Amino acid sequence: MTEPKPRRSGRIRMTSAERREQLITIARGLFAQKGYEATSVEEIAHRAEVSKPVVYEHFGGKEGLYAVVVDREVRSLLDGVTGALTAGRAHELVEQAALALLDYIEKNADGFRILVRDSPVGSSTGSFISILSDVATRVEHILAEEFKRRGLDPKNAPMYAQMLVGMVALTGQWWLDARKPKKPDVAAHLVNLAWNGLSGLEAKPTLSTRPHK
Repeated sequence: MTEPKPRRSGRIRMTSAERREQLITIARGLFAQKGYEATSVEEIAHRAEVSKPVVYEHFGGKEGLYAVVVDREVRSLLDGVTGALTAGRAHELVEQAALALLDYIEKNADGFRILVRDSPVGSSTGSFISILSDVATRVEHILAEEFKRRGLDPKNAPMYAQMLVGMVALTGQWWLDARKPKKPDVAAHLVNLAWNGLSGLEAKPTLSTRPHK
């Protein structure tokens, strides 16, 4: 399909690949600012100075474009976490995991805002919860090894990994707007809570009071 003639004289023509990247960039900013539901194909096309069919040609519609944007953010986040885990000591690995998540939030504020929003109804794109589960899967081996060393059941490591990543992510949502204290300080406090809590784990924790049925 041939793109329509430029609406404005003198506009720089783009290759198909360049147009695709332009649409992704524009949509990323709008999804971060307004959310999926409030962003329209019309607005994306208008900002790119193309017709709506051009957006459909490249992505099949708004959901397809959203899926591409989210997929890139997920890969960026997961690659950052995986690449950061280089130390051998468990305590250092927890620090690196916390810093990697905060690094992503700091450098990709728009991307993080997109990820923390709910996916469109019926979308095959993962929700933020499922994304965090993927991140937790990448770091659960840290806890599994530490559990073994402390004589705790390593089968519980995946559950604790979810807790740890969720704690960092929720703190990151707050820090995204607050931006105080500085990132290393936030990471240090997160690790302080997580590690000192881990150091005192009971093998078989129980509630001190009976839950109401």
